[in-house]
Amino acid sequence: MRYRFGIDIDGTVTCPTSLIPHINKQFNSELTLDDIKEYDLTSALPHLEPGEFYTWFREAESSIYASSPVSDNAKSILNNWKEHYELFYISARGDNVSNITLDWFKKHAIAYDHIELIGTHKKIETAKKHNVDLFFEDKHDNAVEISEELDIPVILFDTPYNQEAVPNGVIRVYDWLEAEQWVKKEFGVQSTLTAQNK
Repeated sequence: MRYRFGIDIDGTVTCPTSLIPHINKQFNSELTLDDIKEYDLTSALPHLEPGEFYTWFREAESSIYASSPVSDNAKSILNNWKEHYELFYISARGDNVSNITLDWFKKHAIAYDHIELIGTHKKIETAKKHNVDLFFEDKHDNAVEISEELDIPVILFDTPYNQEAVPNGVIRVYDWLEAEQWVKKEFGVQSTLTAQNK
């Protein structure tokens, strides 16, 4: 039986800086990733009117998602994992961008078994429904809640906006190469490969 991985998309498979050029262009700002200290991006744009950011984002989200760059090394690692694990992407994106999301995966030739856009950051029920063995996330509270509620390890990709302390079940990594090393050690791709080569 293959292990099943639950994987967030934005800020995890896509580069955490994906939104920033769009924000800077729209709001005439000069933000960098280091300026984003909270997951709620509006905290970095205090001069905006309430609701202004979300109104813009709803109009722009299709083009933002379509043009999001892939995180370094994510494609090669995920495509390699497809041979050994089931890849279930669980994202807070809504159904309204399902075609754009699928097109993005095809355009970048990134492997998947299942993609579910749930329209909310509350991923516990979906992760539980699909019985995932490991989750990949960039949102701090999601990582902690999924790990504690489902009693599974969660890989948290380190960013300036998720610096709070993490419990033992949440493993902070700095990039996909580090995630790959952890998975190799804990989920045994190496032993699987060795067994196949005999």
